[in-house]
Amino acid sequence: MNTAPIVSRVWNFCTTLRDDGVGYGDYLEQLTYLIFLKMADEYARPPYNRDVGVPEGCDWKSLTTRRGSELEGHYVMLLLKLGEQKGMLGQIFTKSQNKITDPAKLYRLIDMVDGTNWVMLGADVKGDIYEDLLERNAADTKSGAGQYFTPRALIRAMVECVRPEPGKTIADPACGTGGFFLAAHEFLANPENCALDRDEKQYLKHETFYGNEIVANTRRLCLMNLFLHGIGDITGDSVVSPADSLISPPSLTFDYVLANPPFGKKSSMSFTNEEGEQETENLTYNRQDFWAMTSNKQLNFVQHIRTMLRTTGRAAVVVPDNVLFEGGAGETIRRKLLHNTDLHTILRLPTGIFYAQGVKANVIFFDNRPASPDPQTSNVWYYDYRTNVHHTLKQKPMTYDHLCDFVDCYNPMNRHTREETWSEDTPDGRWRVYSREELLQRDKASLDVFWLKDASMTDLENLPEPDVLAEEIMENLRSALNSFDSVKGNL
Repeated sequence: MNTAPIVSRVWNFCTTLRDDGVGYGDYLEQLTYLIFLKMADEYARPPYNRDVGVPEGCDWKSLTTRRGSELEGHYVMLLLKLGEQKGMLGQIFTKSQNKITDPAKLYRLIDMVDGTNWVMLGADVKGDIYEDLLERNAADTKSGAGQYFTPRALIRAMVECVRPEPGKTIADPACGTGGFFLAAHEFLANPENCALDRDEKQYLKHETFYGNEIVANTRRLCLMNLFLHGIGDITGDSVVSPADSLISPPSLTFDYVLANPPFGKKSSMSFTNEEGEQETENLTYNRQDFWAMTSNKQLNFVQHIRTMLRTTGRAAVVVPDNVLFEGGAGETIRRKLLHNTDLHTILRLPTGIFYAQGVKANVIFFDNRPASPDPQTSNVWYYDYRTNVHHTLKQKPMTYDHLCDFVDCYNPMNRHTREETWSEDTPDGRWRVYSREELLQRDKASLDVFWLKDASMTDLENLPEPDVLAEEIMENLRSALNSFDSVKGNL
């Protein structure tokens, strides 16, 4: 089924609401509430006849039969009451508010949602519709939603490398809108990858995924995204916890962790001082299971993810450059990773691929190991997809095809039989291996390794197009500003 007409109709109405000051994010929230209620109504009717847990008087019919100020007042009451419920229902409506102040436009939106039978749409169809809306929202710089949206091409490549297996658990301690879960679900549900039996399909739907997302608005979008893709159940418990995952050691361990923890170096908390003024201070988590205490949020997430893994668990994590070279706690953590885990692969990413701008990032792949006095990492394989690579979000976005060579080099079917593409005779090869001993001898055990020459410094005839070059310069300036902010925060 072609989803374009539905997406177009849904998104065009957003343009109408923007005249009233309703932004993309607020619109998507209201749409989430209404689609969820409409689907609950459909499940409550034949042939399903399910008890969906919606309190009496707060159902879909109670919205479609009201107009004007009566509708507006009822909608506000409905959101408040549904937010008090348990399970996924309560999580979807937690801290929900009406952002559409014109009752006539609220009714038009309700009528638009009412015109589609959402349950009858396949999970791939309605899931694609919602994912399209989430990406449009992420692309809107004013919404700020880009920080919760990881490029889907990168997520797919990470999942293709890890190749999760049926009947195993997958976690993300900062799951945003659920992109890693959806890609893993798609991989496992693909008959070409896994021939699932009935029990394995039920496990995939109800018991595979576990996440944390502390931002209520993002969490509700994630839950709705998962639900529309066939993960979880309308009457079941939420698979995404609102708890701060860094606060305490995990109560469960998992087979896989796939994550892109939030960018931003410092963990912090706000409080009101004695004069009634708002202040912010750095937050250092007191975790006895951590290798080092630090207020660096990214380093804390790396440590936490290691504690989330079973002794045979595997992780693929997006991290900014500072994780690879920062001293102090950063050096301690890198040395521990090289000793206690098998940190076998690092993918260097280019700028211009994230909606959160000015960030230079990498993907680290590591496997957990049982406690041992012997080092668990032998070699670290690097793929440099940054040097001489130019992407922009609009003119030249990164696609999965751009990462296929990395996936081939990674060799997911047997990563222990890899071959370098770099050598003295092929100095432009992007795939190169370094021994643990070589890396430990570097200053501060830095993993920030480069070997390719920047062509823009030597080949002026083959510079990128001016608009691409301009955007890359802007990305580098933003990255420099982020670095200055990090240094300032340490003073």
